[in-house]
Amino acid sequence: MLRTTNLNVHSLTPIIAPADLKQVFPLSEKAAEFVVNSRRDIRNILAQQDRRIMVVVGPCSIHDPKAAIDYAEKLAALSHELSEHLLLVMRVYFEKPRTTIGWKGLINDPDLNGTHQISKGLGVARGLLCAITDLGLPIASEMLDPITIQYLSDMISWGAIGARTSESQTHREMASGLSFPVGFKNGTDGNLQIAIDAIAAARHAHSFLGINREGRISIVQTTGNPDGHLVLRGGGGKPNYFPEDIARSEALLQKAGLTPAIMVDCSHANSYKDHERQEEVMVHVIEQIQAGNRSICSLMIESNLEAGGQPMQTDIRQLRYGVSITDKCVDWKTTERMLRHAHSRLQAIGGRPLAD
Repeated sequence: MLRTTNLNVHSLTPIIAPADLKQVFPLSEKAAEFVVNSRRDIRNILAQQDRRIMVVVGPCSIHDPKAAIDYAEKLAALSHELSEHLLLVMRVYFEKPRTTIGWKGLINDPDLNGTHQISKGLGVARGLLCAITDLGLPIASEMLDPITIQYLSDMISWGAIGARTSESQTHREMASGLSFPVGFKNGTDGNLQIAIDAIAAARHAHSFLGINREGRISIVQTTGNPDGHLVLRGGGGKPNYFPEDIARSEALLQKAGLTPAIMVDCSHANSYKDHERQEEVMVHVIEQIQAGNRSICSLMIESNLEAGGQPMQTDIRQLRYGVSITDKCVDWKTTERMLRHAHSRLQAIGGRPLAD
C-alpha cells in the first residue's frame, strides 16, 4: 500500500508526560506559595494597585544552567535590596524563535550539538526553574511551544508572547488558559494592533487541542486570561517608547476597552539592536514615569554575567562563560547600575504614580 503520511518525518519518539516529570522535579508547598504571591504582585502592578515597577531582567536565552544559577544568585540578592520600588523577575527563556534556522533553545537542544534530546532538555529546564524559585526569584519565560508549557507553567509568574507569535491564533488560545499574566509584544514591523488584538482575544474562552498532565491529546477549554498587557519592543527599525509612542499606545488600548498597562522592552528595535543602548532607553522611560506617566508599569532588560554575545561553537568547551549565544546583553555591572538608578529615581517620587 502506498504511504501517504509522514513522508518527510524521520522518526517519532515518545516523550515523558508532564505529570511524570513533575514527580522528578516537584514544586514544594513553599515554592507554590511563592509563585502564587508573585503572580498576585504582578497583577497588582499591571492593575495600578502597586507603586512598584516590574523589571523582567536576565539573559536573552539560557544555554548554561550553571551560569544561570550564578546570575540568579546575584539577582536574588539585589532583588531583596531594591524591593521597595522594583519587583525583579528573572528572564528564563528556554525556547528561541528563529527567523530561518539556528539553535532553538535549551529544551530543544540541551547539549548544544544538534542531538535534540528534548526529554533531557525538559528535565534540565524544570530542574533549573526549581532552583531559581528556591532562591526567591519570580520567573518570566516566553511561551513559544504550546506543548512544553505544560511541563513548566506551574513555576512561571509572567509570560511573554513574542513579536513573531502575537498574531498566531494558537498562541492567543494558549494564553487564554495560562494561570499568570502575559505580555504580548507588538509586531516586528512595529504594528501595535496585532498585540492589542491578541490581548483581547486571550481574554475570551477558547477550545483547542493540547495535552493533559498525562501527556494525552485532549480538548482544552479555557475561561480566558484577564491579565494580558502590551509590550513595546520597537519595530520597523525604530523605537516606540517615546512619550508620543506611549500616548498612542494608551489611546489604542483604551479604544479597545483595555487597561493601559504597558511594558517597555529596552532591547530589540527600541535600542536599535545595540545592547549598550538599553540603559539609555531605561533612563528615558523612568523620566516619563517621574513626569507622571501612569500606564508604564514594567521594563524588560536583556542582561547576562558578561557583556555582548558570541557565536555557537562546534566545541562548546570553547564558549566563554556567562556570555549570550543569542542576542547581545549588558553585563552584570551595567545591570546593577541600571536597576539601582531606576530604584533611586522612583524612591525620589515615592514610587510610580497610580491611577486616580
